[in-house]
Amino acid sequence: MALDSSTFETIFPSRFISFTIPHPTLPTQLLRIAVLDSPIEPTESPRVAALFVPQGRESDWIFSTESGHLQLLLSSPGFSRLILIGKNTANAPNSLFIYHKKDSDTQFAETLANSSKSLLIALSPKVSVQNRNFDIPVLDYEDNLISSGVLEKCVGVSVGEMLVEDVEIDSGSELDDNNRKREFRRRLRFKRMPNLIQTEIPIVPKTGFALDCIKIGGEVEFRPDIGVLVHPYLIPMVAGLSLVSSPIEDRILNGFKPKALCLGVGGGALLSCLRTQLGFEVFGVEMDEEVLRVAGQYFGLEDWETQVFVGDAIEFLEKLASPGTSSNLVSDKVREDYKRATGFGAKFDVIMVDLDCCDVRSGISSPPLEFIQRHILSAARSILSDYGILIINVIPPSRSFYDTALGIDIPYKQL
Repeated sequence: MALDSSTFETIFPSRFISFTIPHPTLPTQLLRIAVLDSPIEPTESPRVAALFVPQGRESDWIFSTESGHLQLLLSSPGFSRLILIGKNTANAPNSLFIYHKKDSDTQFAETLANSSKSLLIALSPKVSVQNRNFDIPVLDYEDNLISSGVLEKCVGVSVGEMLVEDVEIDSGSELDDNNRKREFRRRLRFKRMPNLIQTEIPIVPKTGFALDCIKIGGEVEFRPDIGVLVHPYLIPMVAGLSLVSSPIEDRILNGFKPKALCLGVGGGALLSCLRTQLGFEVFGVEMDEEVLRVAGQYFGLEDWETQVFVGDAIEFLEKLASPGTSSNLVSDKVREDYKRATGFGAKFDVIMVDLDCCDVRSGISSPPLEFIQRHILSAARSILSDYGILIINVIPPSRSFYDTALGIDIPYKQL
């Protein structure tokens, strides 16, 4: 489909257009051009930025999807349009599921920048051209990824497309002056928000290979190391247990396992840590059954050691809090799961909430607004023991969200 020359003259909120053109210096290849306008109407002269996709990562959802493109734009404040330029890989083989960082990425970007100046001007709003504002900054994309290999792509009923990948990252640590400490991780990402790592755990070789011989995509297989938390936000969540450490220790000394309810499972890193490192009896609720399959197959979540239920976490919480009530909104499956849970006793020592919102255009936020309602928080309080603690992963997308969360008249003792 031919593009009208006037298409890019104005900023049209949330408009996304992608197309291919011949590579300016390699005529046998094509470049993929993707243009996204900010969902926010500019209040003054719009600013445009460009980003050249790192070589080998063209098929990464961060760069190849509208949702990933939007997150790149939202993380670059002050710009109304972001132009992505990279090699076209639409018909490329599956070998692109393996990525190794190239030292020539900087040179590649500089070469493209020099040959794409006229293209960037043509893709700029008319007002910028009239004001002779031809200074279009080229953004650098930097992360700690050294190499990656996709293990599986699959689709969940609730979360949509997802992928599991093994990666080597630059941890910033060195063994000595000449050797970098190598770190390997396994990640779960959702296509709806590919820039966000849903779950990350350490992995180690299944057999005793020297680290110098190991590379992602090679012959060495990895296994999950569930004894260590590496996802940054999980560490302070677990550290919150120190506030109730004395009663939990008393429970253990009296021969009882402390109980944890995790609302939101993902890859299960938090559940595995609570079970294996802290000795909790763990219950989890996850909306998507396919996510649970992935957690068991790739992230070491063991069904026979952890009670995991499929369903809406808030609905499940309400049912636990009001076992005698009858509601058409509560499914038969939730009722069955409730009976299983109450068979072990319905009072928990901790409730961990790791639920996020699905709307990529609203940004990443956690928990859902539906959770921070007084009746939901009261329901959670009713199934906690006297010294129990509610720990919530909070990612406020805005100041108003943060103020709303703090302003709830919560039915808890203050610590």
